[in-house]
Amino acid sequence: MTPPIGDWAAIAPLLVIAGAALIIILVDALFAGTRSPASFIAAAGLAAAAACAFFMGGPTPTFAAFGGMIRAGGFATYFTLVFCLSGLLSALLARSRSRGTAHGEGEFYALMLFGVSGMILMASAGDLIVFFLGLELMSLSFYVLAGFDRRRMTSNEAALKYFLLGAFATGFLLYGIALVYGATGSTGLAGFPVGTGGLHEPRILLAGLALLMTGLMFKVGAVPFHMWVPDVYEGAPTPVSAFMSTGGKAAAFSGFLIVFAPAVLMAQPALRNVLAVAAAASMVAGNIIAVAQSSIKRMLAYSSIAHAGYILSGVVAANSAGSNGVLYYLMAYTLMNAGAFGVVSILESEDGTMLTFDECAGLSRRSPLLAALAGVFMFSLAGVPPFAGFFGKYYVFTGAVEAGYTWLAITGVLMSVVSAYYYLRLVVVMYFNDKPGSAAFDGRPLGLAVLIIAAIALAGFGVFPSILLGMTARCF
Repeated sequence: MTPPIGDWAAIAPLLVIAGAALIIILVDALFAGTRSPASFIAAAGLAAAAACAFFMGGPTPTFAAFGGMIRAGGFATYFTLVFCLSGLLSALLARSRSRGTAHGEGEFYALMLFGVSGMILMASAGDLIVFFLGLELMSLSFYVLAGFDRRRMTSNEAALKYFLLGAFATGFLLYGIALVYGATGSTGLAGFPVGTGGLHEPRILLAGLALLMTGLMFKVGAVPFHMWVPDVYEGAPTPVSAFMSTGGKAAAFSGFLIVFAPAVLMAQPALRNVLAVAAAASMVAGNIIAVAQSSIKRMLAYSSIAHAGYILSGVVAANSAGSNGVLYYLMAYTLMNAGAFGVVSILESEDGTMLTFDECAGLSRRSPLLAALAGVFMFSLAGVPPFAGFFGKYYVFTGAVEAGYTWLAITGVLMSVVSAYYYLRLVVVMYFNDKPGSAAFDGRPLGLAVLIIAAIALAGFGVFPSILLGMTARCF
């Protein structure tokens, strides 16, 4: 039976992105041996998909399509915008960077688009099977993208580590889905059992949810499933690191909000407490280890672990304040982390040497604009007002306090103070240290333009947070 036109409209952004990926593959074959327009096709496809999501699903509440297998509008629309923004920023940064995409440029952007398609499937899933398909589509794209710069041993190592550990974590998640099906007789998320009452084997459901939580914690890089993050982020091409740390993390958190909805966590206090401990451990471990890093890329990787803990605080809250805070935070995090990795992408050397703090000395004199942009992203990541990063932390911690997890919010605030050391350390090095013999820096115009847009958006969402909050209010 042919689905009604409403069902096709529900997946319009997904169709646009998949179509753009196929066009890139065809066009790249025609431009063999030359630099193809693949990046611009990818950017156009992502922009068109975001427009489809905004105008076709923005004002509408969540509704079911394809017999309840897909949920569109509201929640899915918001996350589609986040994914498209992450892909667009990463694609433009990759275009401005000569390394990492010179060989097989069309394949690079096609894989990126397929990754975004998987993310959209995850956020739109009305069934655990659809969610798993989206997760695998995203993960397979990430495995290849992480090792795309195959001339570098660190890139090959990153891909291998991510593949082996990711496949292992996927096994946990898939086994969890099997146990949930065994306990409930369904994989549908509509009417998902919030408690164990009426079930013949309630322990099977609890075990299944625990395994699902384990798989999702790996994808967001939360402690104790975080060891892959620094090696993979450091070894992957920097635009790919930006893409994985923003879009990939947002997709995994969409899974947390779908599977571990407030009603589920309220009915499963043991899992909720485990998640709270993991959030606190992520904040503590990520921030403390980041202090000792000399490589900016590894610092951002450990910072990503800490931010996973901040966002998990909103999930643990299991209330509207926490859920809206998670959505706000993910949009802000996409802008500021993509911007931070964008600065690294512009500055790091062509031979793939990792950028260190000392190499940024005197950047304010070599490139005042780039130093100012880097400062904006560092201040926002540290949670300094009036940037969006401050309000993201404020909203998730407010939700945690309202839910009775005041200790978790206090931990987050204290660790935010610790994070200010290594974030502001970069600002101090750029503005107050000097590197003898350093030449003037010639920035890449496209890359700088992307960073300027991200910085303006961070300031805008920080001064007018109601812009995002008005959108998140329609998601639940």
